[in-house]
Amino acid sequence: MGTNRLVLEGPRSASRAIPAHEFSPVMLTTERLHLLMLPPDAAGRVLAYHQVNEKHLGPVSPARPPTFFTLMYWRTRLAQDREDYRNDLALRFYLLPREQPEASAPVVGTVSFTNLRRGPIQACELGYGLDFRYEGKGLMTEALRAACAYAFEAMGLHRIQATHLPENLRSAAVLRRLGFSVEGYARDFLLINGRWRDHVLTSLVAPAAPPAEP
Repeated sequence: MGTNRLVLEGPRSASRAIPAHEFSPVMLTTERLHLLMLPPDAAGRVLAYHQVNEKHLGPVSPARPPTFFTLMYWRTRLAQDREDYRNDLALRFYLLPREQPEASAPVVGTVSFTNLRRGPIQACELGYGLDFRYEGKGLMTEALRAACAYAFEAMGLHRIQATHLPENLRSAAVLRRLGFSVEGYARDFLLINGRWRDHVLTSLVAPAAPPAEP
């Protein structure tokens, strides 16, 4: 896959180009955020995000490996993210505040497109999370709107699928604002904290292309 950059909601000046060590094959810019892939040397920032949000994200996340909260795990994982992107398997973004330099800005959230399927289905699974200290500001809606537009327009996907726990009303509201439709209810869908948990199934389909002019 080639290098892609999509700038949304405002220009990006040349003086704010990404340093060489922070280069990302894909970068989206919104009004308040940068969505980009991070290199292995950013493992400390990703680890810090997960450490501070362990109690916030842990209860709604599948089981994590024993080494999850280590620098080595995240160096390896960030390197694997690039391989997954090159092989058209997944695209994982990290959210950084736009007003801070990309080389040092803290990670405030994640958006991921995984389990990419091509051929006649052209679909993926959407995952996302936000630092609890940044909730209630509309940042996740802003990030997902840009990411989903990229998935449809640049990646050529037709369908984005997302799930959430029935009691996760905040996540349900975000998906609803973006136009995701509820398609069903899956019993014992994911193993979370040692329990099989039900999930609500939703999806967003690419907008229909306007008819060609004669």
